Amino acid sequence: MLTLQAHLLTIGTPTGDRRLRIARRQEESDGVRRSGTLKVISWNLLRLTGAAVEDVAALVERQRPDLLLMQEATASLHALPALVGGSFHRVPLPHRIHGLAAWSPRELAPPATLALPVSRMPGRVPPRIAQIVQLGGISFANVHLSHGQILNRRQLVRIARALDGAAAVVGDYNAVGPVLLPGFRDVGPRRPTHVMSNVLPFRLDRCLVRGVLCAEAHVLARGPSDHHPILIELTAAAANLAAGTVHADANGWRSIEPSFARLALARLWGGLGGEWRPRL
Repeated sequence: MLTLQAHLLTIGTPTGDRRLRIARRQEESDGVRRSGTLKVISWNLLRLTGAAVEDVAALVERQRPDLLLMQEATASLHALPALVGGSFHRVPLPHRIHGLAAWSPRELAPPATLALPVSRMPGRVPPRIAQIVQLGGISFANVHLSHGQILNRRQLVRIARALDGAAAVVGDYNAVGPVLLPGFRDVGPRRPTHVMSNVLPFRLDRCLVRGVLCAEAHVLARGPSDHHPILIELTAAAANLAAGTVHADANGWRSIEPSFARLALARLWGGLGGEWRPRL
């Protein structure tokens, strides 16, 4: 892991010039928001042994996101605003030293916390939560779901029912295979984001949206964590939904959505980390 000094050589020393660069970045981010597009990054940091606060600061400087959602974030991440400014909120998972965190170059309203379904089996893991962040007309659910494949689907249903309007569920799903959530579309990058035991690749980090348009989706370099960050560019579709509705009424939904069979096949393939997508 790089030292703080090495990181500062990469992202700039903490001088007036660096603060000016941060201010410029925030102005550029404001301009992006005015256009309606949000650049969102999600990263599971790998608690204690993975990405440190300096690594996160370096990612912010390189990518300049409008919103950074983090999983397995420890208390050391509270130092992030001292390095890059902005607004930071963290909530620990129950009975854990790590939790969920959100950062933005602009002030964020205090996020809400949503308790998720838990396992009833003996020896169950500690309960999970979702961090609900409001930004740019979109409700973001920052998630680190359970490993149980039935349980994490139940958790997604709870989240979907709790979110109003335009919404995005982003983070570490711990899900294997397709995730079908009524009303939501999988717009995350179709590439593996985690390699188990350095052998088996899985697409664990995902983004499901409702009432939101996705312009770009990429997997970024892994860095010191065991998960790759994912980057998605999203637009709240209030105006776009109205335009889409007119288009659908005139031409039928089949003109803008693939058939159910092709969509299910695409999601199955995407859930396994494939890059193929059907033609619409």
